[in-house]
Amino acid sequence: MMGREALIHAEIGSEAGEVRALLESTEMILRGEIGRRYPKEAMTEVTVVGGVLHFRFADESVRLHLGGKMAQSWAAAIAKPPPSLRVKLGLDKGSLAMLIGEITDAALAEATAGSLVAHGAEAQMMIAVIDNPGTLAEARRIHGCFPTLPLWTVYPKGSGVSFGDTAIRALLREAGFRDTKSCAVSDQFTATRYNPT
Repeated sequence: MMGREALIHAEIGSEAGEVRALLESTEMILRGEIGRRYPKEAMTEVTVVGGVLHFRFADESVRLHLGGKMAQSWAAAIAKPPPSLRVKLGLDKGSLAMLIGEITDAALAEATAGSLVAHGAEAQMMIAVIDNPGTLAEARRIHGCFPTLPLWTVYPKGSGVSFGDTAIRALLREAGFRDTKSCAVSDQFTATRYNPT
């Protein structure tokens, strides 16, 4: 579930204003006259009364005037747990992946457990752990042997990363790849899927 968005009236404690509310898979973001970020797992007492979505976050009481059907839909989405990394990567229905590089992240290790194969001919995708131009070049070389497979790149995130999302995206787009999906892996890593064009 991604991409729920609405321009609405919001009341948060004694504040009130017009906001653009975005409900993503792991959080709700309010922008406009009131700005907030609410992690879904920290939202409590979620109810709908008269088309208004009510919930609590820490000591704040939040009321979002979404309207009947939308308020019910958002409440159900908040209650639904986010998909696992295994699901996000597409490994939940028996798909197999060829690994390029080494997994050092516990969340990625758990998500790929039992789904890694040694050869691209057995795989439905490739997962490459990238941390410098050399590992990206190696991933591209190996992918060249199986050019129809989607390529998941897993790389460090954050302001101190010297070779990350921007550089990888620019180089892969230049090589004819198209980025089609991104997801968080852990606090340290993120992933983007590239399809050959």
